[in-house]
Amino acid sequence: METRINVFEKGQKAISTLFGVSGYLKKSGLEKSLLELVDFRVSQINNCAYCLDMHSKEAIANGETTQRLFGLSAWRETPYFTERERAALAYAEAVNACDVPDEVYNIAKASFSEEELIDLTLAIGAINIWNRINIAFANTPGAYRVGQFG
Repeated sequence: METRINVFEKGQKAISTLFGVSGYLKKSGLEKSLLELVDFRVSQINNCAYCLDMHSKEAIANGETTQRLFGLSAWRETPYFTERERAALAYAEAVNACDVPDEVYNIAKASFSEEELIDLTLAIGAINIWNRINIAFANTPGAYRVGQFG
């Protein structure tokens, strides 16, 4: 696959806005490990190889296990995830599908404060934008280095 547009070079105005959202989320009350799981799971669903490469490296560098990453697509059938993580993953899948049933929302609301739920929704939206940018412009996976974007 060949990169169509180097978005980090040609789209600095747009990308700086997204980096601002990412910076906000890093300072939010949501755990970095939780955000990485959500980013990885949504990227799996959206088939974004660049983001899977990036978020697997970031997650592992921050102490995530390969067992949990390998089992993430089947998280419902594994014992590896906490109730809070399960609530976030179910919510992320529902928001990503643009269909959030009351049952999923209520489970998420029981695990997250209102501010955290807003931040989690923002995180899901943000990774969706990144997925679409990386898929549309064919950014090649594999070269990402941990901490490359701050």
